[in-house]
Amino acid sequence: MNPNPSHLTEYLDGTTADPSPAIARAAAILRARGTVAFPTETVYGLGANALDPQAVARIFTAKQRPSWDPLIVHVCDPVMLASIAVVSPQAQRLMDAFWPGPLTLLLPRTPAIPDAVTSSRPLVGVRMPAHPLALALIRATGLPIAAPSANRFGHTSPTTAAHVLDDLDGRINAILDGGPTSVGLESTVFDPATNTLYRPGAVTPAMLETITGPITLFQPPQHPAQPESLPSPGVGIRHYAPHATLLLVKDQSTLDQQISRLSQRGERVGVMLPHGWIAPPTTETYPWAHWDEPSGLAHRLFSGLRHLDQRGVTYILCPLPEAHGIRLAIRDRLLKAARTS
Repeated sequence: MNPNPSHLTEYLDGTTADPSPAIARAAAILRARGTVAFPTETVYGLGANALDPQAVARIFTAKQRPSWDPLIVHVCDPVMLASIAVVSPQAQRLMDAFWPGPLTLLLPRTPAIPDAVTSSRPLVGVRMPAHPLALALIRATGLPIAAPSANRFGHTSPTTAAHVLDDLDGRINAILDGGPTSVGLESTVFDPATNTLYRPGAVTPAMLETITGPITLFQPPQHPAQPESLPSPGVGIRHYAPHATLLLVKDQSTLDQQISRLSQRGERVGVMLPHGWIAPPTTETYPWAHWDEPSGLAHRLFSGLRHLDQRGVTYILCPLPEAHGIRLAIRDRLLKAARTS
């Protein structure tokens, strides 16, 4: 169902019993150097032909994304992958275990990939999405598709078509609606040559280590003088941020103290409220998920931040999970979203 009947961006409904006309139209736009937002299992991506620098440039323009931040390329089969990247035995083992799925691998690029995609770096981030619409779109287009998250740069990632239109309506050619995404967090980003985890996601460190052995978690500098030196997508120090100021709390007592402090200052307070936690009726709350169900917390994280933004709050209070399993990915997104610089 069209979430915005007055949109400027062409709306393509992929939620119908037969999405093939919508997929065909989206593929035609991509082949004509256009931009199309589409669903993956992680978040919605903003796609363009990864082999065409002019098409790729439109992604950066629409998102207001700095040119130093590289893109992830999406493929649908091994033949397409081989045309853009060199696959090592270690990378192949990871692909056999986790593709299609929410794992991006940093691989040596072939000459087919333009500098604009990798920000002139020698490695390209590549993944094969698990969402059936995403795979069908790549096959129909016949091209690898460069696609970062379909939102304004630095803002909360989109997990529905409505979220995309909130940020990018009129700035992109079309959106292919596939309903809400299932994972809700961006893909894991991993370099199989160095066993370095650059961005945590639904493919967790423990899952990777069953294939690779011990891995290293990349620690970005706190204040990089040259952000273009950052080696991977998704490692910028401030990402995923709502419009409201995000404050992180460790427990119910800290939450109560912050609500009291901010309310006395006249702030409009919103709370990402796990089931079983309590907030006064004077605050805006978003029913997050059970604290012991991390997949539910991940799935509803970005939707909750966007919901509270839409309610006009000035501060959002959110509990911060511990750093293990998929909670590591939730924690990563929240820490970056809460940074003020």
